[in-house]
Amino acid sequence: MHYPWWYVPQLTAPMLIAVIAVVHVLVSHYAVGGGLFLAVEVGHAYRTRDREYLAYLRGHAAFFVLLTVVFGAITGVGIWWIIGLSSPLATEVLIRTFVFGWATEWVSFFVELLAAFIFLYYWGRLPEKKHLAIGWIYAVAAWISLVLITGITAFMLNPGRWAIDPAARNFWTALFNPQFVPQTVVRTGGALLLSSLYVYLHASIFARDGRIRNVIASRSARPALLGAILITAGGLAWYAFLPDSAKATLASSAVMNVFAGVLIASTLVVFAMLYLGPYRNPGWLSPGFAGLLFLFGIAAFGAGEFVREAIRKPFVIYNVVLSNQVLPEQVPQLRAGGYLNDGVWTRAFVAEHYSDVMADGRIDNKRLLDLPYKDRLVLGKVLFLHHCNDCHAAKRGYSAVGLLLQGRPREQTRETIERLDDNYSMPPWCGTSEEAELLTDYLMTINQPRPAGIHPLMKSGGESVDEYGEME
Repeated sequence: MHYPWWYVPQLTAPMLIAVIAVVHVLVSHYAVGGGLFLAVEVGHAYRTRDREYLAYLRGHAAFFVLLTVVFGAITGVGIWWIIGLSSPLATEVLIRTFVFGWATEWVSFFVELLAAFIFLYYWGRLPEKKHLAIGWIYAVAAWISLVLITGITAFMLNPGRWAIDPAARNFWTALFNPQFVPQTVVRTGGALLLSSLYVYLHASIFARDGRIRNVIASRSARPALLGAILITAGGLAWYAFLPDSAKATLASSAVMNVFAGVLIASTLVVFAMLYLGPYRNPGWLSPGFAGLLFLFGIAAFGAGEFVREAIRKPFVIYNVVLSNQVLPEQVPQLRAGGYLNDGVWTRAFVAEHYSDVMADGRIDNKRLLDLPYKDRLVLGKVLFLHHCNDCHAAKRGYSAVGLLLQGRPREQTRETIERLDDNYSMPPWCGTSEEAELLTDYLMTINQPRPAGIHPLMKSGGESVDEYGEME
């Protein structure tokens, strides 16, 4: 409530986070597993004096650095930029809680960058042992970064004791939350599996020598299969340590069921293709096979990220920050004094444009209903943007409220507002009854009419109004 609101029409700001985050995750896992692949395989090439394989690995390292260090760093910075704009309160909590962890991760990331550039640009100029040592320094630093970031994202899903016991609010309790080990296992397995899919795709296109392709296919099959096993084992533990509300959301939401189905089916297909292809038949590694395998892997990772993010509702950080950027303990205060009153930016907006409703520097909620209808709509929209737009678009777009309320009469819409948390995936209403009236005014302007062609014996839908209050 102490931050301005960043409005992203139709898509909504959190969905923009999701788009950038999924792209970053697909690259960052390769940054971890691919670094391990290069360290292991360069060591193997040095020991066996396989110059052709070493030459291929040098080309792969250039591709690896370009994708993970350059593009990966850009998307990583993009995540920081966008979460600060769209979820400022949650970002503040994470920074204050994990400042030591963030600092350590940034050091690890700096080591990654330095090691990656030395590994690539001093290839052939360093003694073999030193060159290989640089590769392993990169691999270890990248995995440390994965562990630290995983601890923070796991905390968002289930902070454990940290959320309910003030005495336990320290860095170590936050890091070693109930989801830490399961998600670390999943992420480590994901790094092994996804990096193998990148390796196969790259080798199928750029490794001209059939012997080199067969070496890569057979040597990378076991790490890929190990990754699939770790994902499965970690995924089961991840589910076991989910909060009850997250399990209920996963079970009851049709969208979650669809994405969970895509996740499970795609993972099984990837596992089968890895076993039947690179593990049993290395010669199958063609661009078509590798491309199809890569697409199924992307589908599994994308679906998994969607499920992981979506089941936190109604929280951004479970039991700590609600999805509308309000702390749970603030809800009674907001209901008593007003949502617009307790927001620094919302109160300043009302004071500037509607000074008649102000008294002693605060909003007199009873005067809100005396405003002209058009002004009530303006404040209703302000309430919508700050209270609802974190998860819902307005008339059209992602989870648009205008479509969710389609055909509902005013009375039912008004009742829905004050009983939002009857649906446990929604945050509670955080305003006064007068503010609920203003929000209802605005929602009725975006409420879509009941679909035509409904049987006449069925109850007719509610009327919707345009922004000037005229019936449609």
